[in-house]
Formats: sequence, structure tokens, C-alpha cells
Amino acid sequence: MNRDDVTHFFQKHVANPVTRRLPFQTLLETTGRISGQPRRTPLGGKLIDDQFWFVSEFGERSQYIRNIKADPHVRVRLRGRWRSGVAHLLPEDDPHARLRELPQFNSFGVRTFGTELLTVRVDLTD
Repeated sequence: MNRDDVTHFFQKHVANPVTRRLPFQTLLETTGRISGQPRRTPLGGKLIDDQFWFVSEFGERSQYIRNIKADPHVRVRLRGRWRSGVAHLLPEDDPHARLRELPQFNSFGVRTFGTELLTVRVDLTD
């Protein structure tokens, strides 16, 4: 197992199931590109006006990024409230510079374990 495999296993089977249950954990909800079912992923980011910004650790290898490519309509749970929006993948954005603008705790994990960083902006519609 390489480092990415260990990180994926830990996130999928340990960290995500626990943090998904925390009432004020930020969650991204996408629609499964194959199943059509809602898929919720805990993540960190920052709300700036009516946009939610975050950086994906594994870029287009992340399941939620693949789901966004198939259907960019998402929901984000911020401070316990669900908001709808449209996600935009921004490969031209500098993810390292973006991480400096986002909350430090999450950014540290993304910088430490991420291998294919990708900036994502969600334009919130409600």
C-alpha cells in the first residue's frame, strides 16, 4: 500500500464516517454519477460572500470530484444549514495560494496528504 492508499482507506473507513455525524461539520453533497444517490463528504473550506471555496486533496481522482464533473449541482452544509449551489472545478487556480486563504487546520491536512490539489468554488444559489 502506498501513502495515497493508506490515506484513502483512513478517510473512507475511519475519519469520514465519524466526522459526517458531527452536527456542525461542513459537508459536501454530490449526486452519485452511477447510483444517482446523494453522497456526503466531510471537508473544510471557507465561505466568502455567496461562494464556498475548498481544495480537493486528490483532484480528479476524488470520487466527489468525479460526481461534480457528471453533475455540478451540489449542496453544502455550512454551520448546520444546507445550501444549494453549482460547483466549478478551477484547475487554473493556484491551490497552494488558495490554501493560505482557507482555514489552517484543514489546509494543513490537504497540504500534508494531498497529491493532486484542485481548487473548487461552489456558487451558492440559496
